[in-house]
Amino acid sequence: MNADEVTAGPLSGVLVADFSRVLAGPYATMLLADLGAEVVKVEGPAGDDTRHWVPPRRGDTGTYYLAINRNKRSIVLDLKDPDDLAVAHELSARADVFIHNFKPGGMDRFELGYDHVAARNPRSVYCSISGFGATGGAHLPGYDLLVQAMSGLMSLTGDPEGSPYRAGISVFDVMTGLHSVIGILAALRHRDETGAGQHVETNLLSTAMSSLVNQTSAYVAGGVVPQRMGNAHLSLFPYEPLATGDGDLVIAAGNDGQYRRLVQAMGLPELADDPRFATVGDRNDRREELRPLLLERLATRTAQEWFEELSAAGIPCGPINDVRGGVELAASLGLDPVVTIGDVPTVRNPIRLSASPARYDLPPPALDEHGAEVRAWLGFPQETA
Repeated sequence: MNADEVTAGPLSGVLVADFSRVLAGPYATMLLADLGAEVVKVEGPAGDDTRHWVPPRRGDTGTYYLAINRNKRSIVLDLKDPDDLAVAHELSARADVFIHNFKPGGMDRFELGYDHVAARNPRSVYCSISGFGATGGAHLPGYDLLVQAMSGLMSLTGDPEGSPYRAGISVFDVMTGLHSVIGILAALRHRDETGAGQHVETNLLSTAMSSLVNQTSAYVAGGVVPQRMGNAHLSLFPYEPLATGDGDLVIAAGNDGQYRRLVQAMGLPELADDPRFATVGDRNDRREELRPLLLERLATRTAQEWFEELSAAGIPCGPINDVRGGVELAASLGLDPVVTIGDVPTVRNPIRLSASPARYDLPPPALDEHGAEVRAWLGFPQETA
C-alpha cells in the first residue's frame, strides 16, 4: 500500500489490523504506527465514536480523535454485510497483528475471534482489550470511569473531606494501551524465535491493579487500606503543593538528603538537624508539626522566586501549570512537543530512538479515506460506475 510514501521505522513491514475504537486500542495502534507499522483502521459506517466527541473540535472533527489516530489508513467495513466481512477476513489473514476492544466473545460471531484468526494465520499476534477480563467480568462494559471507580483509584483522589474524584484523563485506557503495546512487541519477538503467533489479552481492571503500585501494595502486602489524602503523599513529606506568598509550589523532597538541602536553601538550617524530622518516617509522623514551619517561611516570597532558588539548589519543585503552560514548558526545554502532519498539530511520540525515530507521515484519516486503496490491495477492487 504505497509503502514508498512512508518512512521506515523499527516496525516497518508489520501490518496491523486495527478493529479497535475510542481510546485504549487506538492509542496502542498509533504508537505502533509511529514506530513504522502499517496500521489499517477498520471503522463501522458511523466511524469511531471519538470523531464525534465534541467540543473541542478542529474543523468538523473532535480533537479527541485527532490525538490518537495519526499514521493510520481508514477503511469502513460493515461486519454485518457479507461482502465487507469477506474483506475483514482477508485482512485478518494477512495481518501480523490483529487488535480489537469488542466485548469478550463479541468478534466470534463474525469469525474474527482468536481461534478463527489463528486458523487463517497461525503467525498472527492477536490482541484483545476488555474492561474486566474475559472470565467473570466479561459482561461488564469497559469504560475507564467505571474502572477508576471500581478499582479504588477514585477513593484515593480528591480532598479527604470531600467526594471521590476521577483523574483528569482516562488514565487506565491509556495505560492499558501501553500494556497492550508491550504485550504485542513481546509476542512479535516470540514469533521471531518460534514462528508462532499467540493471544495477547489486556484489560483495564488488571492494568489498574498494577498501576496503583504502592497503593495496592499497601493493601496486599501491608493490610492497609489507603484513603484520600488530597495532594499529600502516603509515605513522603514534604511531597505536595505548598502555599507561597502568591500561590502554590509543588515541593518533592523524596529522601533525607533532599530534605536537608531544602531547609538549608529555605534559610531554615535548624530544621536540618532537628531530631523530630531526621528521617522520612519521622517527617511523616510529624508532618503536621513540620508543615507550618515550612509554610511560614515560604510565605515570604513568591512561587516563582522560590522555584528559581530551590531549583538552583537541586530541590525538585515546580509550579502548577494549566495544559497550555505544560506544552509551553516542554517547548521551552527543547522537547519539541508538537508535530504537525498536513495541517493537523499532534503531540509528539515521547519515545526517542537514535537510529530509527518515530515517523509522522499520515495525519489522522478521514472516514474511509483509504477504503478503495485497502480494498484493492486485498484483492477486492470496487466497481466503478
